[in-house]
Amino acid sequence: MGILSNINAFLIDKIGPFGPLVVVGLLGVALILITLPVMLTKKADPLDKLKAQSQPKSALQGKGKPDALRTANSKDKLEKYSHFLEPQNVEEYSAIKLKLLQAGYRSKNAVRIYHFLQFTLGVALLVVGIAYAILKSHNGDPSTQNTILSIILPGAVGYMGPKYWVNKRQQERQKEIINGFPDALDMLLVCVEAGQSLDQSIIRVSRELRAGFPALAWEFEVVAHEMKAGKDKASVLRDLGERCGVADVSSFVTVLIQSQQFGTSIAEALRVYAGEMRDKRVMRAEEKANTLPTKMTLATMMLTVPPLLIILIGPSIYSIYTTLGGGGG
Repeated sequence: MGILSNINAFLIDKIGPFGPLVVVGLLGVALILITLPVMLTKKADPLDKLKAQSQPKSALQGKGKPDALRTANSKDKLEKYSHFLEPQNVEEYSAIKLKLLQAGYRSKNAVRIYHFLQFTLGVALLVVGIAYAILKSHNGDPSTQNTILSIILPGAVGYMGPKYWVNKRQQERQKEIINGFPDALDMLLVCVEAGQSLDQSIIRVSRELRAGFPALAWEFEVVAHEMKAGKDKASVLRDLGERCGVADVSSFVTVLIQSQQFGTSIAEALRVYAGEMRDKRVMRAEEKANTLPTKMTLATMMLTVPPLLIILIGPSIYSIYTTLGGGGG
């Protein structure tokens, strides 16, 4: 106990009142950094490899092995850490993959890079927070709450930063698709009525939209390439609605699939749906215009009322002040 007391007194004297807590935190981070390479470079058990090779591919997918869903890339440096950086459940992996697709990140390693950035930024900012806490303890006497917040808050920001960025990109991309979808339907209708097939119309529309709405143009290009590859048209259209994540596109996909199944005219279905999308765009613009006065009320009051009061009441206050000052003199 005497040795521990001496160490505790030494740390408090050198670092500050939170010296023991800071040293314990640094030791914990050091242990994590030492343990991670061992875990990441851990070799697989030969028996597990033998079992995996003996089982069919469908059984591996049923057990939640996302590695069976894609081919490995020899140039990817994070491939050997995939079991640590990626969810081992197929549903979780598919959900994150879909979210990144909707945000515009289409590479095969997007999920792996996303989790790598979360882990790296979280650990890096956690170390920065610990260094800041040590520096702050030297310069003053911070409270326990401030010390804990200065350590944990940067790590949480670093971990949640990539998630916030992906959500923001996803919302911006969906907004771009919503804004460009009515124009895409009008061009698609013109192409179909001009005698082109649906596949040719989609290719032409993707070329025309490339400058103004690149996200929507890319989605149509993917649809065109998948149709050329011989994939079923209904599944291609369903994948389009799932990748976009927009209700208007999902409804459009449903209209096309039903039109194909029941043998109705695609041009007529496009004409009706394109009219609805135009009306919906006008309604969205009117809704934003109606909410604008309410949003501007606070800014108008803050920027207009104080100058108006100064102009109206300022001279009176000045004359009263000078009168009282002259009377007092």
